[in-house]
Amino acid sequence: MAGFTKKAIRDSFIKLLNEKPLSQITIRDIVDDCGVNRNTFYYYFEDLPSLLESIVNDEFDRIIKEHPTIASIEDCLDVMVDFALKNRKAALNIYRSTNRDIYEQYQWHICNHAATTYIDSVLAERTISEEDYALFVNYVTCVCFGFAIGWMNTGMAYDIQSSFHRLCELKQGELEQMIARCEVK
Repeated sequence: MAGFTKKAIRDSFIKLLNEKPLSQITIRDIVDDCGVNRNTFYYYFEDLPSLLESIVNDEFDRIIKEHPTIASIEDCLDVMVDFALKNRKAALNIYRSTNRDIYEQYQWHICNHAATTYIDSVLAERTISEEDYALFVNYVTCVCFGFAIGWMNTGMAYDIQSSFHRLCELKQGELEQMIARCEVK
């Protein structure tokens, strides 16, 4: 029952975020929408930012479980923007709120996880120094993060996946060439 109630609160919050900005959502709105009382809300969450952080952490955990491997840099970005594409208004309302840092931290962690998983798959049985490994992970993380934040800044005004996939097509083989240059034999 506890998991059901917590999920109902979370689902109501996301539903409301898809309808209006975070600054206009109150705990009263959430409890009225999901049919629980304020005390129940406070049993699970300290306040709205803690609810938002819980959602972000749950999404991160879900993504890690659903994507144990990532085969391409395009997949890195696709994994990262999944929640935003499914919840456009909610993602923009969070991004445009005073709690933007929570969303950006989520995006960074997703990018870093995706980049690490991708670099691990590219390296397979190749060996590079720890410094180069960290450099490549950071490079891919920054590319995906920067692209996604730029997209959010435009209000998600274009098809990020098509644009990113085209960029990757133009840069095809670049990462593999960089790895080959620093491979330890």
